[in-house]
Amino acid sequence: MKPKFRYLDRPALEPVPGCDWADKMVLNPAIIKDPDSDEIHMLFRATGPWRHKRREGCHDPYPIFLGYASSRDAGESWEADFSRPALAPALGYEEHELYITDIYGNEVRNYANGCVEDPRIFYIEDELYVTVACRPFPPGPYWLSSQQPPVQTRFEYVPDWIFAGDGADPFIQSARANDTVSVLYRLNLDKMKQGNYESAFQYVGPLTEGHVSDNRDVFLFPRKMKIAGKMQYLMLHRPMNVLPFEGGEKAGKPSIYMAAAESIADFASPKAVHRLLAYPVFDWEEDRVGASWPPVALGDREWLVSYHAKKNVQFGYTQSFMIIKEQDNDFPAVIHRCSDRLMYAERDWEIPGDYPTPCLFTTGGIVMGEDLIMSYGAADQKAGISRVNFEELLAYLRKYDEAGNLTGQGASGR
Repeated sequence: MKPKFRYLDRPALEPVPGCDWADKMVLNPAIIKDPDSDEIHMLFRATGPWRHKRREGCHDPYPIFLGYASSRDAGESWEADFSRPALAPALGYEEHELYITDIYGNEVRNYANGCVEDPRIFYIEDELYVTVACRPFPPGPYWLSSQQPPVQTRFEYVPDWIFAGDGADPFIQSARANDTVSVLYRLNLDKMKQGNYESAFQYVGPLTEGHVSDNRDVFLFPRKMKIAGKMQYLMLHRPMNVLPFEGGEKAGKPSIYMAAAESIADFASPKAVHRLLAYPVFDWEEDRVGASWPPVALGDREWLVSYHAKKNVQFGYTQSFMIIKEQDNDFPAVIHRCSDRLMYAERDWEIPGDYPTPCLFTTGGIVMGEDLIMSYGAADQKAGISRVNFEELLAYLRKYDEAGNLTGQGASGR
C-alpha cells in the first residue's frame, strides 16, 4: 500500500498584493529545523515588479529574492516577514558593480547579481549553508515565455557591454545566456532569526560552471566520502545540458548528477569529477529529472533522495524518491527507486494560472517525530506543506529495486 501523504488544505504562503518584491510569486521554500527547539525556519523564493530598476522601453524587471518565515507548530501555520527580503540580488548594471566580497575576503564576480532562486538549506561538516540558483541579470516577466504567443524577456536587462566583452571570460559567457549558476552561501541561523539579514548570509562562491551548462537543484552531502582514494565533498546537481558530462549521451535529458571535489571551490572547475546518478526512465519522467532537496541520512551508509520529474507541459512536475548507498572508494549508487509518482498537483490552488504546467515541486524536507515534513512550490506561484509517515515511506521504497521494479513481497502485494 502506498504511504499516505497529508497536505495543508490551503497555501502555507502566497503572494502579497502591493509587496513590490513578493507581489507576483511566493514559492519553492527551503526548510530547516531549529537545533534548539521545534521551530522550523523557511527561506522562500519571491518576485514582484521591481520598478526601481526599470529601463525605458522594457517591461518591469522581475528579480528574484529570498524571504524568511517560521513555524512553531510543525508547519501547520507560518509567520512570514514581508517587510523586506532576507537575501536580495545586487542588481548592478555596470561592470564595476558586478563584484562581491566572498567569505575569504576576496573581491570576486557576483553571480547572484540578478536573481537568487530556489533555496536549499543544509549542513556541511556542522556549518549551515544555503544554495541558490542565480542569474547574472534579472529577466522581465519571465512567465510570458510560456504563453501564446510567447514573449521573451530573458535578455531585456542584460547590458550591451556583456555582448561586447571578452568571450573567454566564464562570467561573460554565463551572462550572455543569462543562464543559472548555483551559488553557495554560509548561513547564520541565529542572525536570520533575529532579522539581521545583512549579516546572516556570507557569499562563498559558485558551485557550477555557467559556461558549461545552466545548472540548478544543487546541494551537498553533510560529510565527505572516500572516492578514488581521497576524502572528497559530494554534491548533487542537475545540468540542463548533460552532454559535457560523463554519461551525458546515455542520459540524453536533464538528469541527476553527482560531483566529487577535494575542496568546495573546486566544484566550479575542471577539477570536479562527475558521475551520472539517475536519468529519465519512466513515462512520467520523459523530459527531465532532478534531485529535490538535501539527502537524509538513514544509517548503514544509506541516504534518502527526493527527486522531481517532468513529463511534458500538460502532465507537469511530479515527485518521487530513491534510496542510495555509499560504495567503497566510489560514488554512491541507487539501490531502491520508486517507479510511481508519489506527489503531484491535485488541489485547486496547485493548478497553474500564468503557467500552463501543473507543478508540485518540493524543495525542503525534514524529519520531525514520526513524519517527514516537506515544503513545496505549487503552480509556480505559492508555497505548500505536506507530510508522510517516514517509516511507511521507507518501507514502501524498499519494495523497489534500483531499476524501479517491484520485488518479492512488494510485487505480490501491489
